Amino acid sequence: MRLFGKLYERALGWARHRHAERYLALLSFVEAFIFPVMPEVMLAPMMLARRERAFRYANISLLFSLLGSLVGYALGHYAFEALRPVLDSLHLLAPINTGVENLREKMSAHWLALLLVLALAALQPVVPMKFVTWASGIVGVPVIPFLVCMLVGRGKRVWLLAILIRLFGERAERMLHKHIEWIGWLAIVVLIGLGVWWYMAH
Repeated sequence: MRLFGKLYERALGWARHRHAERYLALLSFVEAFIFPVMPEVMLAPMMLARRERAFRYANISLLFSLLGSLVGYALGHYAFEALRPVLDSLHLLAPINTGVENLREKMSAHWLALLLVLALAALQPVVPMKFVTWASGIVGVPVIPFLVCMLVGRGKRVWLLAILIRLFGERAERMLHKHIEWIGWLAIVVLIGLGVWWYMAH
């Protein structure tokens, strides 16, 4: 199923637009809480076209990813609160509350391990950012440590891409294009593995 490949092609079209920086900011923002395409698919061709602006583009993407992560955090918190009556009517609220409370207890007891998982999840492409931002809001991860983890994880991604483009140029972009489908689905597997590892370890 070429889900990620088709969305990748669409994002490449945005990268060639005269308002590409605005589209990059928008993509980075919404990807943090809902959209399934990583900003790197726009960053790579934009950086190739203007290598001297590689880190400018990386920083734009990082800034709006952080803003988007706050939206995802808020959505996770307020959506969960708003849905409590519905979940209760479906007899789902009690087990969900139990799971959330267990996570909160583990977060309090093993907060360094949790922050490591958050930073690693933010480093993964495509899907994890949505899960991380929403789940953090539901569980109640403190906002400042949450943002630091997003900054470290996402910052490494965009800055690493900027370095690769500056050093290797088109070869780096061709590799991304060739393996986008594998990267997308591998990211999902990695996220699930991180979640299972953290849960089993604590």
